[in-house]
Amino acid sequence: MDPLETGREVLDTILGYLGFAVTVDMDRESNSLNVATTSDAKLLIGHHGDRLEEIQYLVNRIVQDRLEKAPKIKVDIDSYRAARDYEMIEEAVSAAERVIASGTPLKLSPMNSYQRRLVHNHFKEHPSIKTWSPSDSARLKRITLSLKGENSQ
Repeated sequence: MDPLETGREVLDTILGYLGFAVTVDMDRESNSLNVATTSDAKLLIGHHGDRLEEIQYLVNRIVQDRLEKAPKIKVDIDSYRAARDYEMIEEAVSAAERVIASGTPLKLSPMNSYQRRLVHNHFKEHPSIKTWSPSDSARLKRITLSLKGENSQ
């Protein structure tokens, strides 16, 4: 069975039972499901994307229960996640410019693991900026941006 197709069926079924008429598109390149709605997007996304995160978690739990080795599937609703990712990277780039100008390390807002991975990957090859986040078990952590060659950890 195809994990992405299974995820699409699960997501469509869940939202259908909840009374949402949606179209679920698959993007095999990014292993994601994109939900297109008309006016119900805010209800499905929730406050700061909380409900979207819960929907994604639920879809992945069901898919991985059915297919043990299924990769994690990203779920997006009306391109909310894509827009948030773009804004978050733009904020991190702006913060990095401040770090370069001042030479002072700067902590970003608390982020979940997905968001931290995006920021760390964005700066992985950056010539001047390094990123660091604590290795504790907290769900939300703050990334520190600093100049390469400095001890900020």
